[in-house]
Amino acid sequence: MDIGEDLNVPDDFTQSEMQTGMWWRHLAAGGIAGAVSRTCTAPLDRLKVFLQVQASKQRISDCLQYMLKEGGVRSLWRGNFINVLKIAPESAIKFAAYEQVKRLIRGNDKRQMTIYERFVAGACAGGVSQTAIYPMEVLKTRLALRKTGEYSSILDAASKIYRREGLRSFYRGYIPNMLGIIPYAGIDLAVYETLKKKYLSHHETEQPSFWLLLACGSASSTLGQVCSYPLALVRTRLQAQAVTIGPNPDGSVAVEPNMTNVFKRIIQTEGPVGLYRGITPNFIKVLPAVSISYVVYEYTSRALGVNMT
Repeated sequence: MDIGEDLNVPDDFTQSEMQTGMWWRHLAAGGIAGAVSRTCTAPLDRLKVFLQVQASKQRISDCLQYMLKEGGVRSLWRGNFINVLKIAPESAIKFAAYEQVKRLIRGNDKRQMTIYERFVAGACAGGVSQTAIYPMEVLKTRLALRKTGEYSSILDAASKIYRREGLRSFYRGYIPNMLGIIPYAGIDLAVYETLKKKYLSHHETEQPSFWLLLACGSASSTLGQVCSYPLALVRTRLQAQAVTIGPNPDGSVAVEPNMTNVFKRIIQTEGPVGLYRGITPNFIKVLPAVSISYVVYEYTSRALGVNMT
């Protein structure tokens, strides 16, 4: 299920689904479900991003009040359009890369992949897809944090950022984002498989229901987010920081912030708890995001002729 996080391991389709072309229907249903889910929980996602970039401790209610006062109710959905727009290319690239890496690992052998092989394939696929769509991630963060009237459109935002900061700005925060794939994908997959196998060991003749798999997926995704969240926070802060090309107005040389400097600054000024700023709205959105995604996925799958068992 798509809950708005892009680091999870792709679906592992069966051979029959690949041969019949059913896989693309699953991907299409997942993309539509993800778009609806992300749109419904966009205010919580923007609130998370807003809290992540705050150097001083602020309450959720204060940030929400500020956003409403600055831009009204519609401002709560800033950055959502590009967040939905990047679902299709991200999913397609990740799926294609995942299948290619699986072929390299297995060769001509049609055996089931081990959990470690799936982790390697998933991490590689995540790295390829994130590299390709990362500029859209930066734009999403900038659009979510923009003030009223700052950018008129996505193209306007991209143009202004490029003129002021250069091409490198579209990959700011790339390193912590790539490093975050490893703990997120690894824990997400390991916990999911462990919980599923634990159930099957006690119910050998009974296949796990979709709701049980959904619960396992939610638990594994949440634990993965907890472990990778500090890297996600540092990534967001780097994405949000505008560094102008050339010297500063006062004549001093502009120093581009890096991952290490941001980590040190957060620990020194905010303490270890500062690395988890904004995680509360991130947790709050999990349940509604999963529920909405499940309902939309089920109805969309039926409309596309996918057999739900």
